[in-house]
Amino acid sequence: MEWLSELVCPGHTSIASTLVLYSFVIAAGIYLGKLKIFGVSLGVTFVLFVGIVMGEFGYVIDEHTLKFVREFGLILFIFSIGLQVGPGFFASFKQGGVIMNGLAVLSVGLSVLIAIGVYYFGNISDKSALVGVMSGAITNTPGLAAAQQAVSQMADGANEANIMAQGYAAAYPLGVVGIILAMFVIKGVFKIKVQDEVKAIEDEADNSQTKPYLLTLKVTNKLIEGRTLNQLHDIVTVDFVVSRMMRPDGAIIIPKSTTQIHTDDQLLIVCSATDADVFRAVLGTEEKMDWTSTQTPVYSRRILITKSEYNGRSLGSLRLHNGYRLNATRVNRAGVDLLATPNLRLQMGDRLTVVGDLDDIERLAARLGNSMKRLNQPNLITIFVGIILGIVLGSINIGFGMKLGLAGGPLIVAILISRFGYKAKLVTYTSSSASLLLRELGITLFLASVGIAAGKGFSAAVFNLTGMWWVIWGFVITVVPLVITGLIARKKFKFNYLSIMGLFSGGCTDPPALAYATNSTGNDQPAVAYSTVYPLTMFLRVVAAQALILALP
Repeated sequence: MEWLSELVCPGHTSIASTLVLYSFVIAAGIYLGKLKIFGVSLGVTFVLFVGIVMGEFGYVIDEHTLKFVREFGLILFIFSIGLQVGPGFFASFKQGGVIMNGLAVLSVGLSVLIAIGVYYFGNISDKSALVGVMSGAITNTPGLAAAQQAVSQMADGANEANIMAQGYAAAYPLGVVGIILAMFVIKGVFKIKVQDEVKAIEDEADNSQTKPYLLTLKVTNKLIEGRTLNQLHDIVTVDFVVSRMMRPDGAIIIPKSTTQIHTDDQLLIVCSATDADVFRAVLGTEEKMDWTSTQTPVYSRRILITKSEYNGRSLGSLRLHNGYRLNATRVNRAGVDLLATPNLRLQMGDRLTVVGDLDDIERLAARLGNSMKRLNQPNLITIFVGIILGIVLGSINIGFGMKLGLAGGPLIVAILISRFGYKAKLVTYTSSSASLLLRELGITLFLASVGIAAGKGFSAAVFNLTGMWWVIWGFVITVVPLVITGLIARKKFKFNYLSIMGLFSGGCTDPPALAYATNSTGNDQPAVAYSTVYPLTMFLRVVAAQALILALP
């Protein structure tokens, strides 16, 4: 039974025993992370705590192997995060997202200021422990990873990284609780009723400026008689598509820009809900008509864009009217319907809704790919080219002895590639399941490595007066910035409470808090706010943790 002892007993560092240890820590951590306490689960982060327990029991991993697995897991995780948030990173600054992102930046700034204050005036004088506590308080694992990578370049870096992980583990549980508590504080201060907030969101949903709205109008305005669709675009200067047109004799056609409009024609218009009244005033009366049940040779189908040559191409460049006698009405991207305007840039994985003759639709489908099998193939070239560029960028000295490192470099490159990669013919589309697998594999390898390394002496370092202060200051770093931000969001900017819940969750990049917000309200508005602030906040959290390590004496 010596072989079994070498596999499962502490102290062995063979390849087989290392794989068994990693597999157990990750499997047990994921399983325990699914257990809910008061409706909240810690998720994959529980891998860290299982690793700490195993480290306390004397399980070790060869130093070089542990460092490689930790850094490789970090790069996979950070790069996949960058690919995920990249497309929305720049878009999040548009329209109402500016204010919400400004509040998120305020929250990040306040947490950093409190951490600096604790370092100089409190009782946490070890900057590694402080950054670990701050990262745990705001439940930001990438920040911990970036800071650990920064200290690894310093003298006694391994010990400093372990101290940082211990501070993170000490502050993390109350970090999750603190985010939810801040939600309760805002709810109590303003005496908010959740059902009223949900109703307000539902009332606003009908007036969304981006969600496509289908409207059937009968032309009664004689001034429109004989006008072409191209001229109608000059009269009504908003984005819209005339999907189908029914003549008075019942004939249904797919209109082109040169098609003339006549009195008593019925038009199926796809536009923004806020623009519907404009069309009623210009064209005529609204009709109730079920176009799907109408016996007609005109069909509506969704085409999946799976050929890489169309990644980044504008919709207008497809020339659907002239080349295929088709109209595009909507583009579904990652579950969100977008209005099919000519200047909309297409991406791999988009679902294009077109109407027209079935043969023409099939010709277009063959041109665009329309193959789910093609999307299931991961674009590994883009991923590894991006990782190479990220490591190169992270190794460059950007001044004052600072480097972006193995966290910052791949993150920035992934954001840029996911947004502008099509210009270099790089396909960044990855199926949601493949992206999730890459991200979860990276973070579990990283957390398991950090936990096992930090486990030795963890109880002695945390379960004492010093550890108590780590927990207390971590709770302060969690709650105070969120409450201040929430008060400003509600009092000055009149934010809906559900948006504030999403702002808190996204500002701390905390999925368990988002899950609580979504489940407790039964609405997806918290997730919308979360996704709005998440890209910028994730970037700032990573940079802030690394900057504190490099800047504090």
